[in-house]
Amino acid sequence: MKYLDRVDDTIIYFLTLAKEAQKKAYAPYSHFRVGAAVVGISGKVYTGCNIENASYPLSMCAERVALFKAISEGESKIKALYIIGPENKPISPCGACRQVIFELAKDSTIYLSNFDMTKVIETNSKELLPYGFDLKEK
Repeated sequence: MKYLDRVDDTIIYFLTLAKEAQKKAYAPYSHFRVGAAVVGISGKVYTGCNIENASYPLSMCAERVALFKAISEGESKIKALYIIGPENKPISPCGACRQVIFELAKDSTIYLSNFDMTKVIETNSKELLPYGFDLKEK
């Protein structure tokens, strides 16, 4: 996990797509809006935002929305995941999202960003969840 010294135009482009998705977040309780963009191996981009519910366990995080959209559209492999939040520092996925990322985007590069894309961390699923639960590994 490392902070990037320089955030290149490609990263900014995908974080901008995540920021557009962030604007659509439904967060009337926490007011913590998150956006995500997933890039599949096909090159297609899938975006997602967090969607809250008065019954909190029924809420869904932006990362899972974007990943589930990609998988449901037939994407076979995830190349990269971009996540942006409302904080001055890069945000990090919750535990549930880390587990889903571990399984659905195991070999992808993950970018965690602050609200204005000036602080970006590059990481991967194994760094986010070192001992992720995996039924497929023997």
